[in-house]
Amino acid sequence: MTIKAIRPGYHGDMKDTVDKFHGNQILNIGWDQHLMYATPMCIPVPPAMPFGALVQQVLPGLFGQHPQFAQIDWAQTQWLSSGQPFTPDMDKSLADNGLGHKASLRFRTPGLNGLAGAAF
Repeated sequence: MTIKAIRPGYHGDMKDTVDKFHGNQILNIGWDQHLMYATPMCIPVPPAMPFGALVQQVLPGLFGQHPQFAQIDWAQTQWLSSGQPFTPDMDKSLADNGLGHKASLRFRTPGLNGLAGAAF
């Protein structure tokens, strides 16, 4: 993200660089069309974590309270990385799937359009 300083010559320290997260990186993840979660969640994850572990172990803790979560057909899920269609390799790490520090990951679940069809 580009930042423009108000005063010429201003130099500040970035507080969210990867070195500040003890070996983890930040991943922003959102479930499209599910308004129970107003914004993507920002979570620290190890870059070596397999993508499949993210789906099986992390996402249930983030989104599992949603009544439709258990109905997700992960084989039909559509993924977007930085807004572009993306097909993850479940066996490869987040880093090997191209998800770096502060990456944006979204998923869409065809047929599940939010509570009472509340999708936007």
